[in-house]
Order: sequence, then structure tokens, then C-alpha cells
Amino acid sequence: MANAAAKRQPQKAKKVKKEKKQGALSQFFAVGSFDVPFLLLTMVILTIGLVMLFSASYTDAYYNRRGDSAFYFKRQLIFAVLGIAAMLGVSKIKYDYFKLAAVFAMPVAWVLLVIVLIIPPYFKDFHRWIYIGNFTFQPSEIAKLAIIMFCAWGMEKNRKKIIGKTVNQSGISKKIEEITNGKIVVYDSFVQLCFFGGIIAVTAVLVYLENHVSGTLLILAIGVVMLFLGEFKKHWFIIIAVIGVLAIIFVITNPEILEKYAGARITAWLDKDYQPRGARWQTNNSLYAIGSGGLFGVGLGNSKQKHLYVSEPQNDFIFSIVCEELGFVGAAVIIILFALLVWRGIVIGLKAKDRFGALLTMGIVFQVGLQTALNIGVVTDTLPNTGISLPFFSYGGTSLLMLLAEMGMVLSVSRYSNLTKN
Repeated sequence: MANAAAKRQPQKAKKVKKEKKQGALSQFFAVGSFDVPFLLLTMVILTIGLVMLFSASYTDAYYNRRGDSAFYFKRQLIFAVLGIAAMLGVSKIKYDYFKLAAVFAMPVAWVLLVIVLIIPPYFKDFHRWIYIGNFTFQPSEIAKLAIIMFCAWGMEKNRKKIIGKTVNQSGISKKIEEITNGKIVVYDSFVQLCFFGGIIAVTAVLVYLENHVSGTLLILAIGVVMLFLGEFKKHWFIIIAVIGVLAIIFVITNPEILEKYAGARITAWLDKDYQPRGARWQTNNSLYAIGSGGLFGVGLGNSKQKHLYVSEPQNDFIFSIVCEELGFVGAAVIIILFALLVWRGIVIGLKAKDRFGALLTMGIVFQVGLQTALNIGVVTDTLPNTGISLPFFSYGGTSLLMLLAEMGMVLSVSRYSNLTKN
């Protein structure tokens, strides 16, 4: 009996150790079901995007990629599969752990943004890509998510200071109050606004130094959205709006202050002149494609403008090919799908169990919505040609991988959201 008991002791110890290990893992992994409508919307948009990428890109791929018509599609498909795996994997992680990542996200993004400025440019003078072997990635893609994560974490942590009326007790604030005899009092809410505004501004400047105007605008837009969601005082947004409008008017009337390529594009957008090989070449052919599509389009695969007229049809101007082949009806359906994705993400955010989950989710879906709106604005000549991609459609493997991982974060939050999951 004593020998039998002695034999059972090591087995019992192993069992306890195994149970503790499983308990630790269960704390890391999320429980409950995720939001199926959000997942379905993501998969539908992704599928349509892959189909349209192949249709829009095969001519350019054939002539510029050694006769391989499916070059862009095959690479994008690989990243789509990896992205779906990443999305499902990230959705299984408790989003509380994203708070830990948020602390380091911003410094990592800044380091990468500095590195890309130091290394030789991948294309002309555009310091946007870090290249590893045959693959490249844009640090600005990481910076967009980093801004959202850092703001979500910081604005949850400092919510009382943001919405309250407490006076800041730092030495500088006291000195200002002393110099002005109490006429100027620095509140914690203002200090928080300066802090997060500074983080956003530094990130935007680093992206602008890459010769990446569209990325800069997107970073600033995401930052303003996060400040609004963070419940900063509404009067600050009136001031930001006035400054923004004045800045836009100044840049439009003085395009030479921007980088040469960006200034030329603004000038071309204003002039509306037709120059066969000028700055409006891409935009004019985009408009021809959209106009040719009519109500129901010329049919999938039947675009004429993709045959070396619209440059980079697989990238920034893929939506013009969508309009040509699927027509107004097809383009409207795609826009509605994007709108539904953003709406469902907002619902998930509003029903999130805490402030971090709400800010993270709504920041991510607003990023998708803003980027989609800017891309369509450029393609339709509503906005200057700034070279911004269309989510889930435009060619770019690492961008797609990042985007699907972000969708996984939203799904992770949805597991704990107080909503009906169908």
C-alpha cells in the first residue's frame, strides 16, 4: 500500500502542474463567441477585393512581371490566407493583453519610422518601405494602429483628468499661474490634450518626412477621431476644425510649400487641364473608367482602362476599375458593405465591457472608414491624388495582414461585448 501511494504522488504532482498550466493558458485566451456579422462582412469584402485585384491587375502583371498575369493575385492571396489565420488567432486573445502591447506600440512605431528615414529609399526619394528580402512593409501602417492602441490605453487610464476640472500640479503649471496672478490656470484636461496631441503630431511629422502626404493626413485624421472619442472638451474641436480649414486653404493656395510631387498634384487637381502625360494622367483615366461603367458596368474582367491606361490599377486606383466593370450599382454595393462594417464595429464598441475596448474598436473601424472615403475621394477627383490605398482591395501584403489582424482585435472585443451574436 505504501509503495502504491508513493507511485501516485509523482502522478498527482504532474496532474496539478498540468492543471495550473491549463489555467494560465485559459486566462490568456478569450472565451465566448465572437460577432459573426462582423466576421462575415470582413470575409465578403475581402473576397470581392481579391477577385477585383486579379481582374484589375493581370494586364499590368503580364507586362511588368515577366508574363505572370497572376503575380499580384498570388502574392495577395498568400497574405490573405496568413491574414485570416492572424485574424482568427488574434480574436482568441483576451483583449486585456492588448493594453500591455499598447504601452510599447508607440515607441516601436517611432523607431521603425526613424529607421525607414535612415535606410536608402526603396523607390525614388520615397522613404516609405523597409525591405526584407523580397518583401517590404510600411512602418506607417504600424503607426496607424499604434496611435489607436496608445490613445485607447492612455485615454482610459486618464479619463478622470480628461473629463474633469482638476488643476494640474506640475511645476510649470504653478509657475504659469504665479506669473499671471492666477488669471491663467492650467487644467489636467489641457495637459492631457497637449500630451496626446504631441504624440499624434510627432507621428505625423515622421510620416510626412517619408514623402507620404496621404499617410500624414490619415494619421492626423485618426488622431482627431481618437481625441473626440476620448471625450476631450468639445470647444477644442471647434478650434481644431478652424485651424484645419485655414491650413487646407493655405496649402491649396500655396501648393509649392509641400514636397514637389505633392504640390504638383494639388496644382493639377485645381487646374483640371488634360495633359496626356501630365500630372493628371492617372486621374483623367480613372474618370474615363468610372464614366465607362455606367449603371451596371461593362462586366467583370472587361475593363479597357486597366490595359496600361490607369497606372497602378491594382493599387490606389483599383476602385476606378471596380466602377468600370461593376458599374454604379456594384460600386454602391461595395460602399454599403464598408459602411455596414464600420457600423457593426461601432455597435461592438458601444457595447464593449470597458472604455479601452470601446476606443480600440471604434478607432480601428473609423480608420477603415476614413481610408475608404479618402481613396474614393481621390479616385473620383473629389480630392487631390494623394496615393492612398483602398482597404481589402489594393495590392499590399503587409498592409492586408495588418488590417486583418486589426479585424481580429475587434472580434476579440466582441466576445465580451453586451450584444446578441448571431
